[in-house]
Amino acid sequence: MSPWFRQHRFALGAALSTVRKAPGSFLFNVVVIALALTLPFAGITLLDNVRPLSQQLSVDPEISLFMKLEATREEAAALAPQIRAIAATGGRADVEFVPREEALAAMKATSGLGDVIDTLGENPLPDSYKMTLGGSGAAGQVDAMVEQLRSLPGVDVVQVDSVWVKRLAAALNVLRLALLLLAITLGIVVIAVVFNTIRLQVLTQKEEIAVSKLLGATDNFIHRPFYYTGALLGLCAGAVALGVVALGLAPLNGAIADFARLYESAFQLAPLGALEMAGVLAISAGLGLIGAMLSVQRHLARVR
Repeated sequence: MSPWFRQHRFALGAALSTVRKAPGSFLFNVVVIALALTLPFAGITLLDNVRPLSQQLSVDPEISLFMKLEATREEAAALAPQIRAIAATGGRADVEFVPREEALAAMKATSGLGDVIDTLGENPLPDSYKMTLGGSGAAGQVDAMVEQLRSLPGVDVVQVDSVWVKRLAAALNVLRLALLLLAITLGIVVIAVVFNTIRLQVLTQKEEIAVSKLLGATDNFIHRPFYYTGALLGLCAGAVALGVVALGLAPLNGAIADFARLYESAFQLAPLGALEMAGVLAISAGLGLIGAMLSVQRHLARVR
């Protein structure tokens, strides 16, 4: 067995021995740190579930143009070259003419109100155009294009259909930034808790540390058990926080299922995958290690 491995095994054993001597204090600190980690871990879980859904949504702007009811088919068809020219100013554009008969058939098929619509006696829908815009300049020119389309003869309503997708993407970006700031803030809290915990251990073992130094123990030999204690504290707290988040998903998914059913969806929140869990556990252990290192460097230097 190499000396390096033997030294680290001894340090880990010393850290575990310290935990066994005061399990109540260790568990209390685990709970405090877990409470601080639960909120950012829950946010990470939420973003991990929403990210695939948001990536499936098209963020290309879509514009729907509706003709006036009294406009004839010939008048609607005559606008096609002008509409395509306006749509092309934003780059790539797909323009589709939707006859009123086709729109009515689609409404009957999807709304479930076919019998009600038949009682109207006549088609209440106008001819329309659907434009899907692409290219880097499309999003920034939508407002100008809408104004040009509204000025065309026979046009009744021009509607931008996918603005909500842009708003959803912007809201997710704001949520990510807010989660990052929250995680940084609570990470500092975790470091402060571990810092104080290790400080108390140093003060408790002050005489033992002084004797070890007199016997020739190196600083690294003395520091390692405290480093392992801090990392164990962060690791255990991270595991508890992940467990709390996983338990909280069950009642939350019950409420989500009722809501998703209204949209004929089976969307459910799932726990983080194994790789993501390993990542957040490594982060929590790292925060504990940082707190221990800062505390050791500050307080063990005073022990002579």
